[in-house]
Amino acid sequence: MPGDLQAMSWHPTAALNRLASKLRHGLPSSSSPAGGAARLLPARRQPLRRYSNGSQRVATAASSGTEAATEEGGTGSDSRIIETELRLEAERSYLSYAMSVIVGRALPDVRDGLKPVHRRILYAMHELGLQHNKPFRKCARVVGEVLGKFHPHGDTAVYDALVRLAQDFSMRVQLVDGHGNFGSLDDDPPAAMRYTECRLQAVASAMLLADLEADTVDFMPNFDASVDEPSVLPARVPNLLINGTSGIAVGIATKIPPHNMREVVEGLKALIHNPDITVRQLMRHIPAPDFPTGALAARGEIILTDAVRQAYEEGKGGILMRAKIHIEDGSSSGSGKPLVVITELPYQTNKSALVEQIARLVDAGTLTGVSDIRDESDRDGVRVVVEVKRGGNADLVLNQLLKHTAVQSRFSANMVALVGATPLTLTLKNFLQHFLSFRCEVVERRARHDLLRAQQRLHLVDGFVTAMRDLDAVVHAIRQASDGAAALVVLRASPFGLSREQAEGVLGMTLRRLTSLEASKLQEEQAQLQAKIADLQDLLQRQDRILQVVTSEAEELAAKFGTPRRTHIITDGEVELRHEDVIPNAPSLVVYSRRGYIKRVRPDTFGAQKRGGVGKAGARLKEDDSLDEVVYVNDHDHLLFFTTEGRAYSLRAYDVPEGTRTAVGSAVTQVLPFDKSTRIAAMVPVSGFGAALGSAEQDVVMLTRKGQIKRTALKQFTSINRSGLVAMGVREGDSLQFVGLCSPTDSVLIAASNGSAQHFAITKLRRMGRAAVGNKSMTLSKGTDIVAMAILPAGIVAEGPNDEDYLSIEGSHDMDYSEGKAAETPAESSSNEEQSAGPYLLLVTQQGLGKRTCISEFRLRARTGSGIQALRLNLGDRLAAVQDESSATKTSSSGRKPEAGADVVLSTQQGQLVRVPVADVNIHSRFAKGHRLVKVRQGDEVVAATVLSK
Repeated sequence: MPGDLQAMSWHPTAALNRLASKLRHGLPSSSSPAGGAARLLPARRQPLRRYSNGSQRVATAASSGTEAATEEGGTGSDSRIIETELRLEAERSYLSYAMSVIVGRALPDVRDGLKPVHRRILYAMHELGLQHNKPFRKCARVVGEVLGKFHPHGDTAVYDALVRLAQDFSMRVQLVDGHGNFGSLDDDPPAAMRYTECRLQAVASAMLLADLEADTVDFMPNFDASVDEPSVLPARVPNLLINGTSGIAVGIATKIPPHNMREVVEGLKALIHNPDITVRQLMRHIPAPDFPTGALAARGEIILTDAVRQAYEEGKGGILMRAKIHIEDGSSSGSGKPLVVITELPYQTNKSALVEQIARLVDAGTLTGVSDIRDESDRDGVRVVVEVKRGGNADLVLNQLLKHTAVQSRFSANMVALVGATPLTLTLKNFLQHFLSFRCEVVERRARHDLLRAQQRLHLVDGFVTAMRDLDAVVHAIRQASDGAAALVVLRASPFGLSREQAEGVLGMTLRRLTSLEASKLQEEQAQLQAKIADLQDLLQRQDRILQVVTSEAEELAAKFGTPRRTHIITDGEVELRHEDVIPNAPSLVVYSRRGYIKRVRPDTFGAQKRGGVGKAGARLKEDDSLDEVVYVNDHDHLLFFTTEGRAYSLRAYDVPEGTRTAVGSAVTQVLPFDKSTRIAAMVPVSGFGAALGSAEQDVVMLTRKGQIKRTALKQFTSINRSGLVAMGVREGDSLQFVGLCSPTDSVLIAASNGSAQHFAITKLRRMGRAAVGNKSMTLSKGTDIVAMAILPAGIVAEGPNDEDYLSIEGSHDMDYSEGKAAETPAESSSNEEQSAGPYLLLVTQQGLGKRTCISEFRLRARTGSGIQALRLNLGDRLAAVQDESSATKTSSSGRKPEAGADVVLSTQQGQLVRVPVADVNIHSRFAKGHRLVKVRQGDEVVAATVLSK
């Protein structure tokens, strides 16, 4: 049965019909044993209901619940037995129960916005005379009055409802003035009803209870028909929108947010002036809910479309709420630590539970950078302080609070209310339309009541005036009458001709009223009553005047009791939290192995060492695996992955699983949709949240192992779906190996395994489409491969001679014929250290030798040359990596020097990582070998160099 209740739609009849069908099919079959049973008479003489299902019949007492059974096949002649089917009785009984809960307890009436218990509390207090200008009375007195006369349920339910009406954090407009402890935002329970006191607020009397005695609403008998109670209160403004409500009935629930009274009245006026107004036009006057606890509500274009507008147009939607938070520098507390301070909470948020939730998340490590949480709230307001660790990022802590705690939550609006006796899901316009129709009816009924009273009074006054015209004759006739009855007959007869009511009124006049002054007052009253009757008759005949009365009374209430908006409306840009908003933008190393394992580690895992060390293990590699690439990124960067086959994929750096220094890592197939045979050729970090990806000034330069190079605009990679896209056409037998980002003013330096380097401007390459194969980049000798590519910034080198003006490196390692001078020895080359001002190119060999060489020594040349010597290699050694370390340098009075703290991480094939300060790498000319940077073990070799910049 619980599942059936949850599946019920908003219309109860259809839902209960489905439940009855379930009951019908769930009964025992007609073939079940029906064995006869002795007939048992109930102990009390009450009618029995005999429920039958096929051949089986069961009789039960209709109201006492006493079990009884009938003899097999016997219908019985006892008139106290009513024969009926079990499924029909279950339908009727359950439907009756469901409708009783829906109409009589859980759902509010669209007219006055009150549930029966709230309506009865307010009416009982009105009957007790507990007005705002009268003394307080014990809440127990009010609860007893409600229980005894109107609401025969538990006293706890009535007192809880009374408490809510008095809570300023629950009601946007308080209806009850409470004296004592009525609970708090910490969900503290209120004091017992024998201790607290209450009385009506002035706004409750003016907004809901005024004109109650003017026959404005229907009254009905209470539960025992001893007294009458109003079926609805004559509300003057849409209380259901102003105070909202929530409730759960049988298969139906409602949750309506509160709104600002002034805005609701403006929306009502807009509907009166334009009955065809749309919901979106109404939202210019009622833009969003206004919660009593203040805080923030989201309402920009995106949020408005998906949440507030949906709630107002369809009756259902999630409205984003956010606490009011600001950041303090901590100087007031004396600690100097940044403080994240919460001063207003989202509606219905438990403050103490929120503080406990924050503490649990800090202990679990979900919230980082928090050193303390304090609740400094007092009678002046809410103040929850989250203290950030010294040097921590307060903005990041704030975003984490919004992401993981109730500091930001959604109000799931489900705007269901009773229209008549039917629960309906209503739009914003429906609420105002139903209320306006009800209010016009109230005004009309009040006018008819006032008209009838005025006509009755005018009838009496007319009799008084008639008697005063011939007062002596009237007095003489009365004195001649034998008794009162005879006097009544004389006055009704000619020449006076008074009616019975007039004659009785004349007979009841005192001698005081026979003066001439009283006669003039009667004539004035007669004229006033005639004018009032004419006005009321005109009011009843003109709908526009009724609407004017509705408008004026609502405006009067809004002017007197309306308050400014408490909930501030924020825009889209301040609302949507991106995933990176709650993740620190910390530097990381992304490590990738040849067999397809990838991980993200922190750079500080590898402490800086002196050059020549063995290093630390960067990964616990599996058998036959080797380290392939190490990339330095920030966690918020976009990572573009390029495979050896020429396809491109995109991933945020923080989506790469983080691992320890010695961890193997995760299979790349778990991160990207790769086949096991797919290998990553290059990983390119792109900074920014999409802005850099869409930049028309940046290009992607791709280079294959056999020297094919291509330049493609970066904006062609802005929309990469999960399956990737083609980045470059790769010929058979070749593979994409190097990828970098450049601007139109940069240059490209390509290095071969034999130590030669080719440097040319990026403008030598024209932009191509993603599927293009590219152009030849460098003439390679037999057995030589491309081992490195570096993108160099503009303006650091000058143009050199053309290709035909210099000889290739082939055939000589001792003379650079293009420069026209003999090769320098290492001793001679070291003397250039004082002459060269940088920036520098970092070159590392497979055996761990390295040096820095001034980039100005590599002049720009044509694209397809054989290159010039970049370093002198030992026998059997090969160039392994080339890096531009200009990003890790800064300009000083003595030239460009390595930035303090800038390091280079050297990675070997077997997973050893050595972090060496860039300043420890000596500067040499192009013809020098360099010096040892890392001690490479036997069978191992350097495969990558990664510059870490501050």
